[in-house]
Amino acid sequence: QVQLVESGGGLVQAGGSLRLSCIVSGRTFSSYAAGWFRQAPGKEREFVAGISRSGVVTDYADSVKGRFTISRDNAKTTVYLQMNSLKPEDTAVYSCAARSSVGGLWSFSAHEYGYWGQGTQVTVSS
Repeated sequence: QVQLVESGGGLVQAGGSLRLSCIVSGRTFSSYAAGWFRQAPGKEREFVAGISRSGVVTDYADSVKGRFTISRDNAKTTVYLQMNSLKPEDTAVYSCAARSSVGGLWSFSAHEYGYWGQGTQVTVSS
């Protein structure tokens, strides 16, 4: 069984930065691709960033490109999301997810992830 635990959320002013961490335990971490998703009040959950199981290939939602960076440290079984130049519209609960796929790539669809963390709140004040 795979378990994911996020940390690093909090309250920050617009223009500030936060770094989210997601520790993954239970199986061979390097065999899973990972993604970060977020859900704001009254809105559907949306894809934020994805990273391949090797860490070589990444992708981002248009709304965060150039501001957010996803990375992973397979030795520490941790996925990170560095968030810079935060905006009030980035306010949401951020969750990390892991999936096992033949190609080792993430998915834009939350339904294709089998493992999820509990989420961490990020609030950006104006």
